[in-house]
Amino acid sequence: MTLLTGETDVFSSAGTAGRTAVVFLCRRHGDTADIFGEAERRAVDATLRQLGEEGWHLSIRAMIDPGGSAEAEALDAGFAHPYDMAGVFEAPSLSAAIEGTIRLERAGWERLFATEWMIGPREFAAVHGTGGDRPRDWGFLAFWEWNDNWAAATPDERAAYDAECDIAFKGDLALDIDIAGRHRLDWAHGWHHLGAWLAPSPEAIDTAITGHEAVADFVFTTSRHVIGRVRPIRELLAR
Repeated sequence: MTLLTGETDVFSSAGTAGRTAVVFLCRRHGDTADIFGEAERRAVDATLRQLGEEGWHLSIRAMIDPGGSAEAEALDAGFAHPYDMAGVFEAPSLSAAIEGTIRLERAGWERLFATEWMIGPREFAAVHGTGGDRPRDWGFLAFWEWNDNWAAATPDERAAYDAECDIAFKGDLALDIDIAGRHRLDWAHGWHHLGAWLAPSPEAIDTAITGHEAVADFVFTTSRHVIGRVRPIRELLAR
């Protein structure tokens, strides 16, 4: 895959070939008591376990550290967004990503949630925050598209912009934020990229975004952000 922007000190394309993000932004249907019960919960859970056995990473955490927990996780986001649940999985391939979403919907997911799905290939590898192995129980999803200013910029102006943004990303890592690389969404969606983070607190995320504003990160982009506490999906399904 041709990179839309170049590699930087923070981000590398090494080892990213083939894997595909599966983003989900979910709004819970109203009264689902008659259409989503224990049988459907078990079917969705079984499908998730099958996908994990087929090489899926079922959380931002697993995308960053594939050898860790296999628990399917998502962001509990309803306190701040119109989405009750949001998150991202990573499938072994584009075809697996499409087929897996269909299997989840048929297992009962669609009975509980109206879901906006977005799918796209991995572009950059994951990077770890500086704090080592510590709890990071808050998730952050950033969607962005390059605006007209970026389209009109010269290669030198874009390179200078990337260097400025790298300063902010190094600041994110210094705040103990893990970054699950970057994924391309523009092949089938309005957004160009996805960035997914794990952070120790909402305050760390707020400080990080302030750092991005300070280096004029948003001069060349339009973005949407989603924040939430990371929880097992089985708990979110059981509400």
